[in-house]
Amino acid sequence: MNRDQVKGFLGELKGRAKLLWGDVTDDPDTRVEGAGDKFLGRVQRRFGDSKEELKRALDRIRLP
Repeated sequence: MNRDQVKGFLGELKGRAKLLWGDVTDDPDTRVEGAGDKFLGRVQRRFGDSKEELKRALDRIRLP
């Protein structure tokens, strides 16, 4: 797991927490922030996944 994946995962968790807090407090602004954080975290995690896949592919085609 690389740093992008970890940061993305933590961003998703932060977003979920804000969504839940927004539901508990009935605050639509907090819910919107949470949805945004969750989305950005997911994008960053997917970017990290893509970097890992690319790294594995390059390792496979490198010459000894």
